[in-house]
Amino acid sequence: MTDPSLTANPPQAAQRPTTRSFHGDDFIDNYEWLRKKSSPEVIDHLKAENEYTDAVTASQQSLRDDLFNEIKARTVETDLSVPVRRRGWWYFTRSAEGKPYTVQCRVKATDSSDQVADWTPPVIDPEHSLPAEEVLLDGNALAEGKPFFSLGGMALNEEGNLLAYCVDNAGDERFTLYIKDLSTGELLSDVIEGVFYGLAFSPDSSTVFYTVVDETWRPNQILAHRLGTDAAQDQLVFEENDPGMWLGFDLSPDRKTLMISSGNSEYSETSMLDLATDQAEVTLLVPRELRLLHGIDLMPDTAQALITHDFQAPNNMVSLAEVEQLGQDTKPEQWQTVVAHEDTVKVEGTALTGSHVVLSVRRDTCERVQLIPLQGLGTAQQAPAIEPGFEDELFTASLTYAELDAPLIRISYTADFTPARVYDLWLDGQKLDLRKQTPVNNYDASKYLSTRDWATAVDGTKIPLTIMRRADLDTSVPQPVLVYGYGSYEASMDPGFGIPRLSVLDRGVIFVIAHVRGGGELGRDWYLKGKKLHKKNTFTDFIDSTQHLIEAGIADPKRIVALGGSAGGLLMGAIANMAPQLYTAIIAQVPFVDALTSILDPDLPLSALEWEEWGNPIESKEVYDYMKSYSPYENVTAQAYPKIAAVTSLNDTRVLYVEPAKWVAKLREVGTGDAPIVLKTEMDGGHGGASGRYESWKSRAWDYAFALDSLGCTKLV
Repeated sequence: MTDPSLTANPPQAAQRPTTRSFHGDDFIDNYEWLRKKSSPEVIDHLKAENEYTDAVTASQQSLRDDLFNEIKARTVETDLSVPVRRRGWWYFTRSAEGKPYTVQCRVKATDSSDQVADWTPPVIDPEHSLPAEEVLLDGNALAEGKPFFSLGGMALNEEGNLLAYCVDNAGDERFTLYIKDLSTGELLSDVIEGVFYGLAFSPDSSTVFYTVVDETWRPNQILAHRLGTDAAQDQLVFEENDPGMWLGFDLSPDRKTLMISSGNSEYSETSMLDLATDQAEVTLLVPRELRLLHGIDLMPDTAQALITHDFQAPNNMVSLAEVEQLGQDTKPEQWQTVVAHEDTVKVEGTALTGSHVVLSVRRDTCERVQLIPLQGLGTAQQAPAIEPGFEDELFTASLTYAELDAPLIRISYTADFTPARVYDLWLDGQKLDLRKQTPVNNYDASKYLSTRDWATAVDGTKIPLTIMRRADLDTSVPQPVLVYGYGSYEASMDPGFGIPRLSVLDRGVIFVIAHVRGGGELGRDWYLKGKKLHKKNTFTDFIDSTQHLIEAGIADPKRIVALGGSAGGLLMGAIANMAPQLYTAIIAQVPFVDALTSILDPDLPLSALEWEEWGNPIESKEVYDYMKSYSPYENVTAQAYPKIAAVTSLNDTRVLYVEPAKWVAKLREVGTGDAPIVLKTEMDGGHGGASGRYESWKSRAWDYAFALDSLGCTKLV
């Protein structure tokens, strides 16, 4: 139990009122001054909050240690990924006990007349290197002496002798680009600061393409750097000036064309640049004026493009078009149908091999992989889609590798209690070869159970729930529950194995995922009914799911903890205001709890991009009023709140630390309860927290210890 004297004196942020005025509404904000990150007073306040949090949760330290040690003990630390073949080499990563970061490696592939042998990954000892093994990058060496380390991207040239990679040592997702000569192990003189995600070499290896962000952290330019020249001379390839559009690029399947895409959550635009032709210019393929969400794969050695799009198809369809049909005046109704629209199946995207189209689809909430032969594609002779079968009812099967010259594709597979597997699916005959199942120490899958349940929303909508528990748990009586939710950006909370979650289940807690509207589990409409002027459905769905767990006798009504992060942190803030009595505690990770303030300022990182998700409250009074009616910070009221832990990072550029800092200050000012409300700030981290697997495990242990302590479930059952 926490010493009451510690909870009685939390840090008190000074009240310095400022007025925010929009659409005739004046909102008095007492804590906006906390936004000044460079202020020593702000830093001192955050440190004081950390000290208070440490004091309040000091009794949880032994539990945190137990959880960390359990995670560590179950993890096979010395391991390696299944090698993947690319352009004459096998690439893989190693991890070693005691090392927080992975090591990128490769060995030379061999070619013979035996295709199966040539494309079967070599057997490599996790403990020992091969004689001819090359280390491309050692994350542990790169991170040495740095407060934070993250790789932002890697790209190899066609010859495989140059590696471009990006490093972030702050957590703000602005990277430094380096280029390594793999034949000598030396770095080239080319160093570029302020690079964002996305890298690619030109076919002749003379040039590296990369993106940069504007002052709001929005990727807005693609630049071309010619090796050996000053970065100040880098050429602008494409610039996206619309503040509501996110810019990115990729290479075509044959790696000869730069595919440029601008988009948001509602529509996109695609252009291309022929990298094999000197003086080529960017060519528009599908204009933004069509208001289509789409993706394009250029068909090699043809003049055709495969397009996944939502023209008169909310769940997407796949079409074939001649490249000459595309451009400013292209007409989607004239494209040939390859995969028709279905109300119950969402097409997530496509990839190409030399013989098949690979589809990523979502059916019955689960992500799946399908194949369609290229022969006869788009004609009456087109063959039906083929889908490999798996044994779990709820699973995630994702494409991780497809190349034009490969006779197989690679599929990552997992389920709630099935550790990650790697399968190779041979395209000729569709034989599945299991290459690896991630080893887990001290684990027996038969001891756990995952089931699907359905809650009923206030408007009658059925909400899917994933319920995970120990198989031997007594379900004849209500049990403590940890319920998780997200519900934004069409992101699906897919089935997946997690070692840390086992420690929660082993203490007699039921772990529930509420697949609320705003996610993508049930197709495009599930997302649309949880965004903009339907956003409150996300919050009421979560509350209705909690009520269902109580009414069904699953959850002990006095022992329910809610957990969510980022946009799921907005969900946590909303339910704290709307139904605080339902929850024993709420954990909000990097929470978007001051949403209206952020989106009203287009100069803040990524704010303008958010208008397509939440609406534009600057231009629309209706949107402003609607957002103000649910934004957690504005709606803190004089009521008893449960225990609340807000966890954030000082250098997060996606959800700024100031949001939870202001929220906690206001909860303490206005709330009437005596439950502790704490703010924990990672002073050297970004949106994902501190870097390295051990720090990640410690962060997860901290969150779960807070939840388990609140539930009174600190001991193994």
